[in-house]
Amino acid sequence: MAFSFFSRNPNDERAEMSFIDHLDVLRKHLFRSVVAVAIGAVVAGIYNNFIVKSILLGPTHASFPTYGIICRVGKYLRMGEALCMNGIQMRLQSTVVFGQFSMWFTVILVSGLILAFPYVFYQFWKFIKPALTKKEASRTRGVIFWVSLLFFMGVLFGYFVVTPFALNFFYHFQLDAAVENIWTINSYIDMMLPLVLGAGLCFQLPLVIFFLAKIGIVTAAYLTKMMKYAIVIIFIVAGVITPGPDVVSQLSVALPLLLLYFVSILLAKSVDKQKAKEEKEWS
Repeated sequence: MAFSFFSRNPNDERAEMSFIDHLDVLRKHLFRSVVAVAIGAVVAGIYNNFIVKSILLGPTHASFPTYGIICRVGKYLRMGEALCMNGIQMRLQSTVVFGQFSMWFTVILVSGLILAFPYVFYQFWKFIKPALTKKEASRTRGVIFWVSLLFFMGVLFGYFVVTPFALNFFYHFQLDAAVENIWTINSYIDMMLPLVLGAGLCFQLPLVIFFLAKIGIVTAAYLTKMMKYAIVIIFIVAGVITPGPDVVSQLSVALPLLLLYFVSILLAKSVDKQKAKEEKEWS
């Protein structure tokens, strides 16, 4: 029996494909994505020393760019050395036999995923695009560019802003002076990767809201109503991961997230206006 719910475009060759055929198409897209990630992982493996020493361990160095910028901002605001951070001067350790090897594999795999993200999303988009009508597809032109751009912006934000603040906070936090923070390489990477990749996903918020508004799940009015709660949550998160009670470091984390939320409202508002226009023309 034909399985035709997937494509709403009657001229598309996949309109009458069976469920098994759809799975076969999905398998091909997944295979290409895996190959792209593998190629990215090979490239990351070639430049492994640079990735580990300069990128992965970068936030532990006093010369990390974020520390210098924040310190200069604090001095400009006549706050002295209040905002200055000097990294975490410590040696990481591995407590299991295969610890460093497993972390090396994780690092090059995640690096490969980041490098191949535009192509991976392209394969994902190529699979779901036939489910859209021609009108819907025309409205989503450039989606691969915007999704990739926001993802890389989020990764950079997570790496240069969220990670150094969180790193310094947890390193200097002590239950008692007798308790010393001695980290393993596993725990360090397990803390860093979710922050970086999570920020990359968080920066997809405007596009997620845009599509949710398209299908009628959220509206600009609802987002505006929830704005006060969103602001409180964002500042709570910023206050937790930034060291000290200073406003500058908290704003450096909170403002980009607030900007994303405001952009989401504007996108939802544009969708609401378009829907109202279409309803008016139809009536």
